[in-house]
Amino acid sequence: MPPLAKIYEALGAIGDGRVQLIDASHATVVSSSGDKTYSVELDNATHQISSNDNASYWQGYLGYPAIAVLILHGLHSPNPGTLNALSGVPWKELNTRYRNDYARTLNDVLARAEAHGADPSAIRAEAAAVLDALRAYEARRGKRLRPPIRPRP
Repeated sequence: MPPLAKIYEALGAIGDGRVQLIDASHATVVSSSGDKTYSVELDNATHQISSNDNASYWQGYLGYPAIAVLILHGLHSPNPGTLNALSGVPWKELNTRYRNDYARTLNDVLARAEAHGADPSAIRAEAAAVLDALRAYEARRGKRLRPPIRPRP
């Protein structure tokens, strides 16, 4: 299972409208910084999913692009308020600032959401529900797809 922070990132990507379902098996997800586009391939019959994000490729767990695609394919119906609360989060910037200490990143994200009127406990409950649905789905790792290279300035 992925770190819980990846569930929040997936919900944020959906809230931002950065996930595009191309067909029943293919999707793209634009990174929060906008400089990368990830490819996701899904085989719903076998529950195999492949994504070329760094977490999926290097760490071996489902990264947020794959999770976002699964959610949009019916894994879970997220509350629109949660999607709104997690939209606009500069995930890459925060993860870099906190040196991939996801607990610190989530504390920052939830504090920002609360400052904008969202209920952090409702957001936590939504993320937990997605994680439960992900466990029940029993996703299997598909082929490894090499991550995109960030364009040079």
